[in-house]
Amino acid sequence: MLDVKPGSNLLFDGPEWSFELLEKARDAIEDIALNDLGLNVYQNQIEIISAEQMLDAYSCTGLPLMYQHWSFGKHFARDEALYRTGRQGLAYEIVINSNPCISYNMEENTMAMQTLVMAHAAFGHNHFFKNNYLFLQWTDADGIHDYLAFAKNYIAACEERYGLDAVEEILDSAHALQTQGVFRYGRPPKPTAQELEAMQRVRDGHESARSLLDIWTDATLGKTKEGEHPDEPQSARRKSLNLPQENILYFLEKHSPILKPWQRELLRIVRMLAQYFYPQKQTKVMNEGCATFVHYYIINELFSQGRLSEGAFMEMMHSHTNVVLQPEYDDPRYSGINPYALGFAMMMDIKRICETPTQEDREWFPDLAGHADWRAVLRDAWANYRDESFIQQFLSPHLMRKFKLFTLVDDADQKDLVVSQIHNRAGYKEIRRSLAQQYDLAYLEPDIQVTDADLSGDRRLILSHTVRDGIQLEEKNKEEVLRHLRTLWGYDVCLNAVETVVER
Repeated sequence: MLDVKPGSNLLFDGPEWSFELLEKARDAIEDIALNDLGLNVYQNQIEIISAEQMLDAYSCTGLPLMYQHWSFGKHFARDEALYRTGRQGLAYEIVINSNPCISYNMEENTMAMQTLVMAHAAFGHNHFFKNNYLFLQWTDADGIHDYLAFAKNYIAACEERYGLDAVEEILDSAHALQTQGVFRYGRPPKPTAQELEAMQRVRDGHESARSLLDIWTDATLGKTKEGEHPDEPQSARRKSLNLPQENILYFLEKHSPILKPWQRELLRIVRMLAQYFYPQKQTKVMNEGCATFVHYYIINELFSQGRLSEGAFMEMMHSHTNVVLQPEYDDPRYSGINPYALGFAMMMDIKRICETPTQEDREWFPDLAGHADWRAVLRDAWANYRDESFIQQFLSPHLMRKFKLFTLVDDADQKDLVVSQIHNRAGYKEIRRSLAQQYDLAYLEPDIQVTDADLSGDRRLILSHTVRDGIQLEEKNKEEVLRHLRTLWGYDVCLNAVETVVER
């Protein structure tokens, strides 16, 4: 390692890193992040890991603790083979939405790259996790470590007690349904103290405990309360089960006629982790845009202060440029709009509109153009929007021209594609609306809900798929998912398609 020369203002000199240099760079980054950008972050925990450990983190969805499942090993074997043969690189870092915020940095990184990824993850992503409303409302950064430890230990205990195959069967089905195992709009009522005590007894292995997890209720057994009729009307039955229900795993956990208490707890674990990741699916552009903007601003500030050598700065900028590259549509590397590129460009554009607005900016963003504090504007955006609403609110005509955006109509009855919106006032509005919709999970993921279940009759489970724009479910995948549903429900499962017309 080349030591920094005495009297030099540089944070480091040379490619080799040490923990002393990492701490020195972290302190310099923190000063700019907190005192200049005004970021609000969790306490940082930065760990250096090997390539194999990074591959292991890949396979377990990046979480520091994870239960065992064959699919994780499959992912590890695939990624390792691609990495060893040079067909796939590894991330420079992985960051965990937790308190403290854990960042895993690759030990193969040079000191310049360690500095860059600390700015990106330990402060950019960290701030976004701590302040964005979706993460605040739907995730528990303080409790995720304890919950992961519980999940890992609980599933291991179930494997020992009930057998690997029995546990694997439930997890296979739960994993297949985890996309439909989240609450998108509403939440279930919080459990009472009695229910929490009952759940804990089940977790501790006391299966005889009478709890709401044991769904063999009077209604399930065909018994009725005074004044009730076994063949209650469908509307009353649906009301008693809180139907329709968008969270299929939650419904199965509470109402499956066949699942045992420990199996219900496995469903709960899978859906809790699916819910934990759900905000990240809604904020890919914003989260990466925030982190990329933060690291770009910080490394430029460090360079202007003389804390980085020209060589280190060029290495960082080379990596940054690769990250925000947006290939043309006919480029072999093109795979859609790069979320890093769009997010970073929008953050930089907001800063530009605040500092040097054009007349067009003043017309489109009267409250934003010329704003005295672009830092406050960005912090507000990072806190209060998700990808869909962020694009709808802040995508400017200037950026639409820069990205060469326009809209196409793909009508199956027409021979050719039609360019429906171009760069004019009406076109900009429609382009922005269309692009924002592509980040709305309500349109990206199928709308499937539990609509009826006659627990006192034939116990047939009925689900409805709301079909938009004539797009049906892929037949092979649908049959696989129905098979997993039948495994967890134990009786016949029916999926109906319901056509709907989307107003444009």
